[in-house]
Amino acid sequence: MKTLITALLLSAATISHAAPVDPYGYKLPPSMQPKKKAKKTPPKKVVPAIDYVGEYVNFGDWKDVRAFLDDLTTRDGFDRAELTTLINQVRYVDAAVQLVKPAPPGKPKNWQAYSKLMIDPVRIDAGTKFWNDNAEALSRAESLYGVPAEIIVGIIGIETVYGRNTGRFRVLDALTTLAFSYPEAPQRRERMEFFRGELEATLLYARQTGIDPLSLKGSFAGALGMPQFMPSSLMKYAVDFDGSGAIDLQNSATDAIGSVAAFLVAHGWQRELGGPPVYAATVSPNRAWETMLNQGLTAKYRASELNAAGVTTAVPAPDQLYGLVDLQNGADPTEYWLANNNFFAVTQYNRSYFYAMSVLELGRAVRLSRGGAATSTAASGM
Repeated sequence: MKTLITALLLSAATISHAAPVDPYGYKLPPSMQPKKKAKKTPPKKVVPAIDYVGEYVNFGDWKDVRAFLDDLTTRDGFDRAELTTLINQVRYVDAAVQLVKPAPPGKPKNWQAYSKLMIDPVRIDAGTKFWNDNAEALSRAESLYGVPAEIIVGIIGIETVYGRNTGRFRVLDALTTLAFSYPEAPQRRERMEFFRGELEATLLYARQTGIDPLSLKGSFAGALGMPQFMPSSLMKYAVDFDGSGAIDLQNSATDAIGSVAAFLVAHGWQRELGGPPVYAATVSPNRAWETMLNQGLTAKYRASELNAAGVTTAVPAPDQLYGLVDLQNGADPTEYWLANNNFFAVTQYNRSYFYAMSVLELGRAVRLSRGGAATSTAASGM
């Protein structure tokens, strides 16, 4: 009996402790509790540093390179000896080859995960400052080209976080590497032809502006400046929007703003469409609408046709042409949107639904951050 009383007194003294119990149901004091095993923290993956410099491989000895330089001499009037001197200073950048490779198959697309990475507080805050600092240029571009300020803000934010990340590769190195050593892929020949065209455009641009082509820095694919124009796009669509007498997409936010607007208009942006480029949609279980998916980067169907196939919107969509856009979310339900041709004009900047939608959503988030209207780029019915 005495032993039982003692045990009860001990249990009363330690009753306030949330502790494991002994075989008789009494809580053990902290000193007698079993030690918890520390969770093993998995080692952090070490991401190798990107080699922006590359290595010397003497491109001038490559047969295809020599033929390319011969063509430039004939077609564009370059001095062949000067081209040889220049190409002998170009380096092979394996990092560009690795970065241009597509993501490994098998991983499901996830719009929500992608959007969290692209539409983050850093971009929203930087976009708010960018809009405030460049309100006049954005308003002028919107008036002249008909492209809403938030679309321009969205593109520049997604591309380079408003000029913070314009690229550290020498453009000539990256383009030459990809033009003549593109990784194995189903469309390898076509991609190499594309990059050879961009290499030629770089040399023409450098000659036209008097810039040393080796001084140009950009992305691993050769894109330049705040809006990340490829060299051929810079030649065709960039504008001197600040009136300085020269186009500077690296340092002039005003030139970048005007150039993005000019690019979009040249690729199908239509002022007269008005309203948001996308409308949130619901699809019926009969799946008659499935044949309307993956119909290319263009709007093909009237709202009435989509409705007849089982696609509805909470906010009535104007009588325009639309494409049915699916934004997959991994194991979660797919989002569906009706997208008009202004949405598809944004996909000409980057051929991805995720990209175009992130541009719209970032621009919208920045507008909201500034206290603007919430429904200018997307209609959700909420």
